Amino acid sequence: MTPNVIDEVQLLRAEIAAAAARLIAEDGADYGTAKRKAARQIMGDRPPPANVLPDNVQIEAEVRVYQSLFHADTQPARLFRLRTLAVDIMDKLAQFNPFLTGAVLGGTAGPHDDIHLQLFADSAKEVEIFLLNRNVQIDISESPHFKGPRYDPVETVSFLWQQEGVHAELYELDDLRGAVKAKGDKVQRADIAAVRALLVNSTNSTHSSESNHE
Repeated sequence: MTPNVIDEVQLLRAEIAAAAARLIAEDGADYGTAKRKAARQIMGDRPPPANVLPDNVQIEAEVRVYQSLFHADTQPARLFRLRTLAVDIMDKLAQFNPFLTGAVLGGTAGPHDDIHLQLFADSAKEVEIFLLNRNVQIDISESPHFKGPRYDPVETVSFLWQQEGVHAELYELDDLRGAVKAKGDKVQRADIAAVRALLVNSTNSTHSSESNHE
């Protein structure tokens, strides 16, 4: 592949990533859907070469850029609210070893994002009964196992908490050992202490920013 072709591929990949980021931030599209739609918008109906499609890391970086440009006045407050609610929920579900995942943990959560948790219990029924006994109406579905496609999907309970959507994937206790291991440089999940620390850091950053503008 010549340097010119490489440059063209990189530019096209960046263009698709930016378009996907807009779909995620404005429409609440998931990463896979946003990537496919963005590719069609830019390249038409012909299937794009695999090496042209950006990965989720590149798209997430573009989401952060988009939010800083177009939602800087609302996104931080939205993120703070969701993280605050996440701590409240995790505290209520403490006996099930709750971990926060997804955009609320990663910091890119916007108006269309829900709270995503992973719980680790003796059985999924134990969590479901716990919620139902507290008059929480739940919907049950399945989610891919965080360990990959070689593992069976896990049961997932979805419910509303202070008018925000929550999706809790229900894992067995044996899965907890693999969950706490870091995967690369990116934090995949965080316990309640780590989420509280994020809230403290964001509050301190806000106060510091306000002081600098006085």
